[in-house]
Amino acid sequence: MPEYSIEEIIRQAIQEGKFDDLPGKGKPLNLDQNPQQDPEWRVAHHLLKSSGFSLPWIELLGEINNNLQQARDSLARSWVWLQSEYGGQLNTVEWQASIELFEQQAQAINEQIRTYNLKVPTLRFQIPLVDIHREIEQIMKNGDS
Repeated sequence: MPEYSIEEIIRQAIQEGKFDDLPGKGKPLNLDQNPQQDPEWRVAHHLLKSSGFSLPWIELLGEINNNLQQARDSLARSWVWLQSEYGGQLNTVEWQASIELFEQQAQAINEQIRTYNLKVPTLRFQIPLVDIHREIEQIMKNGDS
């Protein structure tokens, strides 16, 4: 018996019309159901999702992203304000205070990330820790953009 690739088998089936009478033909796919999900938990997950709830690790990711964006925005505002207030001359005392506050916030965010990385179901969902020094350099380079 000759060996055929999957693509050849599918192409032949299409030519023979084996896919012409499938249920739902011409309608969008319903991707709400996860075929890997345990059928016994399907109703519970559907109820949670339709009520606006999600998995705790997904909610934590949203919180992390929000906290990181707020910390970045705050540091960027400080940078822009200090640059405009002092005519481009950096006031190191005030800038250092802004950096210290950002470092504290970033350390707290990194703790959230460590917790998040322990909760995710697979490694592919893990996220890297905030590189504090890179974030500060990026703000100083780009200002508020």
